[in-house]
Amino acid sequence: FPSHDKGHAVNLKTPGTFNLTFASGVTHSANGMVGNGTTGYANTNFAPSLNGATLNSHHVSYYSRTNTNGTEVEFGSQSSGNVTILEIRTSGTTYAAVNSLQTFTTFSDSDSRGLYIANRTGASSLNVWRNSIKAATGTTSSSSLPGANYYIMAWNNGTPQYYSTKQCAFASIGDGLSDTEAANFYTAVNNFQVALSRNI
Repeated sequence: FPSHDKGHAVNLKTPGTFNLTFASGVTHSANGMVGNGTTGYANTNFAPSLNGATLNSHHVSYYSRTNTNGTEVEFGSQSSGNVTILEIRTSGTTYAAVNSLQTFTTFSDSDSRGLYIANRTGASSLNVWRNSIKAATGTTSSSSLPGANYYIMAWNNGTPQYYSTKQCAFASIGDGLSDTEAANFYTAVNNFQVALSRNI
């Protein structure tokens, strides 16, 4: 069996493409990976504007196994003012933006555990999911795809910022999801976590 760090690096959908590379300060276990809050993050090696992302149909997701309330970014990229970000429960609020300028769709959040999806489905249509619930919707217009690589457990704003300490048990990048697809996606990811005995 591969060590946890090697297993966590592999792109589950298409192994060998966009595998993760880790900065120092990431700890791996059977429950996932977690950063130390100061140096640890994972580089997806996927830059939205360079690697085929679609401006008005795009999502990122993060399955958190940790309940914290600090200023931490779980998924993020920014370049030339264009941003995609998933910031789970900072001072009781979760923030999301997908392929837009820095205007965030938010919702009040009392527990940062579970599957979060920041999901753009149109030029002025964005929604944010927590598990099987659509927790927020927004109408922020898309601008451009960020050109910086996505980081997991940090925000790539030229340099990593706002390191996360939330244990990551799953993360994804993909096209935008309809409501039915988002609910089904949660079911599939949760079943995966149950099979690994690490669901929240």
